Amino acid sequence: MKVYIETYGCALNKGDTYIMMTLLKDKNHEIVSSPKDADVLVLNTCDVRLETGERMKKRITQLNKLGKKLIVAGCFAGAEPGVVSKIAPNASIIGPQALGKIIDATEAKNRVIFLESDAPNHTPRIFMNKIGIIPIADGCAGDCNFCITKLARKKLRSYPLRAIIDTIKDLVSKGAVEIELTGQDAAAYGLDYGGKVKLSDVIREASKVDGNFMLRIGMMTPEQAMRNIDDLIDTFKDPKVYKFFHLPVQSGDDNVLKIMNRKYTVDEYRNLVKEIRKKIPNANITTDIIVGHPGEDENAFKNTLDLIKEIRFEKLHIAIYSLRPNTKSSLMQQIPDSVKTERMKIINSLYEEIARENHSEYLGKVSKVIITENGKDNSKIGRTINYIPVIVQNAEIGKWYNVRINNFSFYDLRGDIV
Repeated sequence: MKVYIETYGCALNKGDTYIMMTLLKDKNHEIVSSPKDADVLVLNTCDVRLETGERMKKRITQLNKLGKKLIVAGCFAGAEPGVVSKIAPNASIIGPQALGKIIDATEAKNRVIFLESDAPNHTPRIFMNKIGIIPIADGCAGDCNFCITKLARKKLRSYPLRAIIDTIKDLVSKGAVEIELTGQDAAAYGLDYGGKVKLSDVIREASKVDGNFMLRIGMMTPEQAMRNIDDLIDTFKDPKVYKFFHLPVQSGDDNVLKIMNRKYTVDEYRNLVKEIRKKIPNANITTDIIVGHPGEDENAFKNTLDLIKEIRFEKLHIAIYSLRPNTKSSLMQQIPDSVKTERMKIINSLYEEIARENHSEYLGKVSKVIITENGKDNSKIGRTINYIPVIVQNAEIGKWYNVRINNFSFYDLRGDIV
């Protein structure tokens, strides 16, 4: 059958799509690039925010009107299957922890629903733009009060280490120059194996794979990163690993963190960053901030601003808190939208100011850059060893270059090949 897949959301969702594509191709189904050419439509959904959920509802409605077989997969399907059924009563549903059922759903004559399945054994053998995305763990060990993804990916399930390494070898042999090891919480890897294997073991084994490629490690919750921080930092020192740490703090205020049900204090987070920077001075510390979560008063917001000023994050992912159904935070007293919007403006302005100052330090200097993807107007996009994007001209994907930085924005660097 001809199958069209449309994907929304994070790197883990993209990795899930590559797994589904791999399974479909193994059964001789054809992946097509347009809904009009397809027999089956697969929508791999996200549900992380209110506006995202509304967008998913709209897209389900649009695809359902095409009158073709529709499969709704991903986090929206897993967290809100009843809503999917109401919008598209004939659509099949596959939760994000039931990827292996994509063949059953594609080939079934009638509607089917799979919200969970066996432990994950399927890995992707497909990638795009020279960047391979490999899920290493599904689900997390946390229970944050604001998070709907936990409802969609209920259980922490780590992929077998050998399967991950074999997949890296396969993708690198096919030309991938960047491998993203992703998960809902990469640092929770192996907890479901009794802690006998950890993220550091995955990185160490992955670094031994032959080939010209770089490893990018996905988001890690601070409490799980702390669990094995010395060994983890040692693995990040390998030349094949980007010095990139995505550690979402969410708030710079201890009381708000407690309300969120996060499992660390601001001081513990601060010490984690200090330890990383002490041992890897050029480390890129990227974080997530939720603005306007219940309990965030003016003093708590100020504490978050102060933490940003102190740590001077390389990158911030900032989101206004939005209510998600069936989460504890949605039942709490809410902060007015006008207050959240004003705080968002303040924090965005601070982020851009700090990011520009951080990037200005590269001006006139030469950085080693690996080219990983195509940019706009025939440009190429590369990454420094600490994962800052660099825009260059006349470069070849997969090659390393020495680039003299001659311009910058708060988001990226620009330069000429030396």
